[in-house]
Parts: sequence; C-alpha cells; structure tokens
Amino acid sequence: MAIKQKIKPRKSLRTILILSFLLFSVVPLAFITGFSIQKYKQAINKELNQRLEGNLREIEGTLKDFAQLLSEQTKEHVRDKSLIYYSSQNDYERVRKNLEEKLLLGYAHRIYMFKRDGTLRIALFKDSSGNIQQLKNMERGDVILNNTLIKKVEKEGQLSFARVDVDREKARKNSIEGQMEFSIYSPIESVSGVVVGFIEETMHLDQAYVFKMKERMDVELLFFNDETNGIFASHQDLVEYKRGYFIDQLDEEKGKGYFDLTLREEPFRFTIQQIDWGGAPIYLGLGVSKRSSKAILKNVENAFLFVVATIMVIALFFSIFVSKLILRPLYYVLEAIRSTNFEKGVVKIETNNDTELGVLCESFNEMSEKIHNTQSELKNKINELEDANLEIKETQAKLVHTGKMASLGQLVAGVAHELNNPIGFIYSNMTHLREYSEKLVDIVGVAEKSPQKLSEAKAEADFDYIVKDLPRLITSCEDGARRTRDIVLGLRNFSRLEEAALKEVDIEEGLQNTLRLLSGELKNRIKVHEEFSGIPHVTCYPSQLNQVFMNILSNAAQAIEGEGEIFIRTRLIGSDRVEIEIEDTGKGMDEETRSKIFDPFFTTKGLGSGTGLGLSISYGVIEKHKGNIHVESEPGQGTKFILTLPISGQGDES
Repeated sequence: MAIKQKIKPRKSLRTILILSFLLFSVVPLAFITGFSIQKYKQAINKELNQRLEGNLREIEGTLKDFAQLLSEQTKEHVRDKSLIYYSSQNDYERVRKNLEEKLLLGYAHRIYMFKRDGTLRIALFKDSSGNIQQLKNMERGDVILNNTLIKKVEKEGQLSFARVDVDREKARKNSIEGQMEFSIYSPIESVSGVVVGFIEETMHLDQAYVFKMKERMDVELLFFNDETNGIFASHQDLVEYKRGYFIDQLDEEKGKGYFDLTLREEPFRFTIQQIDWGGAPIYLGLGVSKRSSKAILKNVENAFLFVVATIMVIALFFSIFVSKLILRPLYYVLEAIRSTNFEKGVVKIETNNDTELGVLCESFNEMSEKIHNTQSELKNKINELEDANLEIKETQAKLVHTGKMASLGQLVAGVAHELNNPIGFIYSNMTHLREYSEKLVDIVGVAEKSPQKLSEAKAEADFDYIVKDLPRLITSCEDGARRTRDIVLGLRNFSRLEEAALKEVDIEEGLQNTLRLLSGELKNRIKVHEEFSGIPHVTCYPSQLNQVFMNILSNAAQAIEGEGEIFIRTRLIGSDRVEIEIEDTGKGMDEETRSKIFDPFFTTKGLGSGTGLGLSISYGVIEKHKGNIHVESEPGQGTKFILTLPISGQGDES
C-alpha cells in the first residue's frame, strides 16, 4: 500500500546551503580585501617615509651649507691683520668698526668679541632691517667665557654650538616666537701665535625662515638639542611636547624613527633623526600630512566594500536559485522521513529525476517498504515478548514468595527452638507445683480439722522441703516466661508488620533484635562483637532492612563450621550516609562464587537447604533504599558484607 503525501519543503537546509555558499565566497573575499587595504596602508606609509627622507636630506644639506659658509667666513675674519692688530693693542673702538663692517657684509646675524681672559668686550647684532646694533648692557663686563670653553677653543682652533630658543608662553597663545642659532667660537692669534682675544659669530634661523621652509616643502618642522629644553617648531602644538617623547621614537640601531601623530585632528606621518650641524649635534623632525592619503585610502576602502557588497548580492541570488534546483528532491526525502508513519503503510515518493537525487528517492522508496515489513514483524515479536515477560514476572513473584516463605520457615524453626526450652521447663515445673499445691492444701485441711496432727502431716508431706523448693520453682517459671516474652517481643520488633511505610529507625537496635532471634543458632558456638558507633537514625522500611540483616547474619552463622566470631560495625560516612559492616570468620568464598552470590537461585547449600533467593532479595532491598551492598571474601579468610545507606531516606516506595 503506497501513501502519497503533500510535502512542504523545510527551510533549514536551504538556509544552511545559502549561508555556506556565502561563507565560502565572502570570507576569502573579505580576507583579500582586508589584506589589500593593509598592504595599501603600508605602501602609503612607505611612500610618505621616502618623501620625508628626501625633505630631511635637503634640510640637512642646507644647514650644513650654512654652517660651512659661516665657518669659512669666521676663519677669514680671524686672519684679518687689522683685527689682529687692533685686538692686540686693545683698541676696541677700531675693533668695533672692523666687526661692524664684517657683520654688515657677512652671513652672521651676531658677532661677539671677547678679551683674552674671556670677558665680553664687544656685542653687535643685525636687526630685522639689516642695521647694526650694539648690546651695551652686555659690554659692561658681566659676561665671561668659562675656562673650559676657552681651553677647548684654544686647543681645537674653532668650536661650533647649536642652540634652540623658543618662548613657550607665546606658543600657548598660538603665537610662536623663537629661533635656532648656530655659533662658532674662534681664537684671534697674533703673528707670534699668542691669543689676544676670541670671536663668536652666530647665524640664526628665525620663525619666518622655518615658515618659508614649511610652505615650500608642505611639511611641519621641529628642532631641538641636548643643550636647551625648548622645541623650535613650525606648529604651535609641537612646542608643547617634551623632548623625551620624540627621543623615544628613535630606533637606536637605525638612528631614526617613524611614527604617526595627530595635530588638531589632522593626522601626520613624522620622522625624527639626529644630524650633525657643523660639528654640533641637533635633532631634526619632519611631518607630512596624511589627510590626502587618508582620503585616497577611504575611496579605496569604499570601492572594496562596494565590490564585496555586489558579490554578496549576486552570490545570495545565485545560492537561492541553486538551492531550489538541487535541494527540492532532498526536501521531499527529509520531510517524508520526518513526518511519515510507516505503520499506516508503505510511503513512496514520486520522482522523474534521473540524477543521483532521483536514485536517492528510489532508494528511499525501497527502504520505506523494508521498514514497513520490518516494523510489522517487530510489532509481532514485541507482543510475544510482552506475553513472555508477563509470564516471567508471575513466575518471579511466585519464586520470591517461595524464598520469603523459606526464610520465614527458617525463622519460625529458630523461634520454635528458642521457645521450646523455656516452655519445656515451665511445663515440667507445673507438675511439681501441682503436687506441692495439693500437699499444702492437705496440710491446711489437717490444721483446720485436727491441729494436734499438724506436725505429723507436715512431716509426712515433707513441708520444709516444699517451703524451700517452691520459690525456686516459681522463679524458674518466671524466668522461662520472661524469655518467652523477650523472644516474642524480638520477633514483633523484627517484623514490624504495622510499619509498612518509611520511618526513622535505629539501625543498631534492628541489628540487636535480629541477633536475639538468631541467639539459638549462635549461642555456645559463635561470639558476636557489637562495635556500634551510635550512628543517626535512618529513614527506611524497617521490616525489609531487618530481613536483610537476618539473611546476612544467618548465612554468616552457617558459614562458620564449629566455633567462630562475627563482627558487626557501624559508622557514619560524611554527613549523609551510614555504613554497616558484617564480618565472619567462616570458610569464605572464591572469586567465582563471590561474583554470583547476588544472582537469583544461586546457592552453595545442599539440595533442599536453601532457595538461593536470600541475598538476591537483600540486594534488591538495598537498591530500593538507594544504597550499596559490597562483599569481600577469600577462601579460608572469612567474608565481609558492607552495606551503605542514605540517612535522609530516598527509598523507592514501589
């Protein structure tokens, strides 16, 4: 029987296919895009670095040219015979005129003339209009060269210095004022080689020159050295930085460094390098704006993103089309598997597809027919198994009942044996009591009728012996009755038939009750050691646990041939479990026997001596209480049963 169903395709597989297609197409493209943009950024930085390198070399060359011109000019000046003569004669007015002419026509912006002892004697400078001015306040004799500098100048013949000067307060107000100076000290020597004075010629680069350089090269510049703390720069924000920040950007191995810096929200690419300015070390920094390159990079990123988005849209439509074309037969198969009930009949999918998917549909139809047939056979087998299981359960219930009755018979036999002794001597004592009571009644009758014959009657009835023996007979009967009562009480406590529900009980008391019932089998042969630790009460089914104790203790007694010992120990494990350990000194068990003792109907006793259900039932009771039962035994070494039970009472009431 074939069932034709209308199947609605599921969307999950199509979604997975579309997402997979997009994943494998877009992820590589996104990786390539990100990699390309990163490489483009590196290329831009490399191009900017090369541009900065070229500008830096140009500025360094210009500074060196300035230093060379000033050095040559200073050498020419100190060789001027007129200057040497006037200086040796201390004719400083002539020296002043000579130096004014040299300052007016030379490259220097300032000329100082020092006496032989280093005292400043003439201080001239060229103002912004090109006129020569005199610094009279410095010519009063307060400015003196230090001896170390004098000795260096005398030794080397010419000494160069570079200094950066900037007004930081004006820089904070966006009005940079400062300059960078290059000074050359030279000695003025007479014809005989005697130093008659010193000359300092200084060339400075002011803010105007730096701004011209900035506009011509389209860069930001900064200068500083180790002699002064100021930074001379073309941008007021650069003045606020500490020299240490720029020095940290230097690569010690390469002697230069490249880094990015943002000035008033405009990104710059900077390089810093230490150069030699006519023998004086100075740090030169250049920065070029990245605004245009960032705009280009933004356009490139937008172009890449547009391409990625376009490819994603195309891939999406293509994947949807392919998924519909390829997956439709699969939808039918999947939905048929998911929603088909083979019990109603064979399910078949109609297909006209000659591809592998068509073969898949035909294979499903064959599988459907096989499943339907197999399911029918399986259903019949299940019915047969259910009938067999029901029969097994009934048989098992009968066997368990038989095992319980056997245990009950064993218990009754033990109790009967225990009761027989006290009842026997009570019964035998009753004959003597009846005889004594009859004699006493006769003596009382004689005392009433013939008092004079009372002595003779007492002697004849052996009255003195009766008086002596009667209390002993009564005491003996009382002991027998008490023992009978104790046995019956122990039996009632053991069975607790009125307690069929979970209840908190004293496990140690249950063990003692069980020992009382087994006292006839244990006494005069087996010594029992009760090593109780006072464990908490346990919530359980008391009568069922007592049956477990009875089975284990009875087996322990039977395993001891002749005299022996049984050890019963209790202990608390953690805070929620108790452990009962029952150990005997019997003959023990080998590994094969030990592995089967909990199997139903397994017994080592002779035919008719046991059912093999005692320990199997005990195992079930302990499992019912959510506990564990474990056995340890070796041949000739005795046997130890270890029972573990939860205190809180989690037993199954079924």
